[in-house]
Amino acid sequence: MPSTLMRAAKARAAEEGESLKDLVNRAVAREVGVPATSKGKTGRVTLPLIARDATPTVLVTNEDIADAFGAEDVERYAAQ
Repeated sequence: MPSTLMRAAKARAAEEGESLKDLVNRAVAREVGVPATSKGKTGRVTLPLIARDATPTVLVTNEDIADAFGAEDVERYAAQ
């Protein structure tokens, strides 16, 4: 691969937050008309995952957590 093309590919992969391998796989898949099977992003995330001003969609209380642990204990030890 020509060095100018390699540099451009590395820069694009970095911009997209993916590996060079994933970028090349996606580009080749698009060129040959086959769906790309790459995992996509490399697992990098931008923090915070939940915005400060976001309204929670699920409210979990300490009581809910205690109940869940209690139910798990009952399932685990009831069979013994």
